Amino acid sequence: MRQATGTYGGRSAQERRAERRERFLRAALEQFGDRPGYRAASVTGLCEAAGLSTRQFYEEFRNLEDVLTQLHLLVNDRTERAVRRALADTAGQTFEPRIAAVLRAYVTAATDDPRRLRIAFVEIVGVSAELERGRLVRRSRWVDLIVAEADAAARRGEAAPRDYRIAATAFIGAVNGLLHDWTAGQFRATLDQVVDELVALLLGVVRPPAR
Repeated sequence: MRQATGTYGGRSAQERRAERRERFLRAALEQFGDRPGYRAASVTGLCEAAGLSTRQFYEEFRNLEDVLTQLHLLVNDRTERAVRRALADTAGQTFEPRIAAVLRAYVTAATDDPRRLRIAFVEIVGVSAELERGRLVRRSRWVDLIVAEADAAARRGEAAPRDYRIAATAFIGAVNGLLHDWTAGQFRATLDQVVDELVALLLGVVRPPAR
């Protein structure tokens, strides 16, 4: 299908397509992240929510799974940017304040919108083999980050020197489970309490054993 390339209403065809894509993604964030949820959503319903046609939908996406994939990437990119800023802001600091800042940035960015949280931790799970591979790839990046910080702490003598990959994988799983249950109202806690608990958990993993 040929795409329009001219200018209309002062905007190029590329700009109009980008706007349509953004409208679809905003509508999907609402529908997948709230109601009806990804598994009960439809192309027709998403198009109605976005105020666009099914023809325009298929110009931008292959199917609803393609939309969910894009949303998952956007949600993770947003959280990762917050963590990278925290890492840059704490460059040169010791492990404990550095990891506390990183975890605070992660928790804040991951939970400030329940819709994004649901997409990242609920709707994405078990959809397809392709999406599961993508989810695990993104998860492995968080594991790599924890391993790199623990290894750096070990070189400074702040952590026990060992292979941290299994521990980091277990820790990321604990983080995801804790955030899911916290935002679902399974227990009451402030953001500070959640961050403090995660910091204590990670410090318990990496601290050198007492002599």
